[in-house]
Amino acid sequence: MNHPRLRDSKKALTNELYELGHFPEQMIKKIGAHIVYMLHIGRKDIIGDDWGDIFADVIGGKHFSSPLGVADVSYNGMAWSMKTVKNENPFSCKNLRLISGRCSPDFSFGITDPHSDIQRTGQAVLAVWNERINIAYEEYNPVRVNVLVRNSGLTEFCLFEEYIERYRTADFVWEENKNGNLIGKRKDTGDTFFTWQPHGSQFTIHTRVPEDAVKFTVKKPPIVSMDEALKNIHFDESWVQILKNNGE
Repeated sequence: MNHPRLRDSKKALTNELYELGHFPEQMIKKIGAHIVYMLHIGRKDIIGDDWGDIFADVIGGKHFSSPLGVADVSYNGMAWSMKTVKNENPFSCKNLRLISGRCSPDFSFGITDPHSDIQRTGQAVLAVWNERINIAYEEYNPVRVNVLVRNSGLTEFCLFEEYIERYRTADFVWEENKNGNLIGKRKDTGDTFFTWQPHGSQFTIHTRVPEDAVKFTVKKPPIVSMDEALKNIHFDESWVQILKNNGE
């Protein structure tokens, strides 16, 4: 169903490139082609910036050099927060932990001792997260999180999306675990939703993989050697210009 058009909606949704999580088949093929190319040139893994580059190229969008709030990639008024997670069983994994940036209660709220009042610290962490979402929504709507789960061999993948959420701080209670990290749990269910690490201020969101997540594989190509690659582009030593050499 399309989103209704409202006269007084300042943030009415744009025309979405595709329905949430319903990736067109050609898009999956293009993503797979990028991965095969990376394998061909000898890459052994895909990091977050790689995934942002791939997705932006596939949709004809822009990959920011640094996030705008939580937004990494944009296209025609839409934005995505790009995440990739390594898991040895992408087809069967049910739960993931998404590293979602750094939230510093000290920098943002002057909380120098995060353990003195755990509930206050947890609320501050979520307030920082919510503000980053607000920044993204000032420029884009909708904003989605896009997750690529990969195995270590880069042959099996799971792909899904969700809309980015703001969280009500009153819905969560915070505890300290045995490692000294803070964990945020839903008051109504007791489920763990967040982990925050005082050392480094890393914020992690615990996410369930939806049943309708896309699953696909790629075939590993032969790896092109450096000599072969240079031959293919007709490289010669004149391409290298030495401007200064202290070795001789």
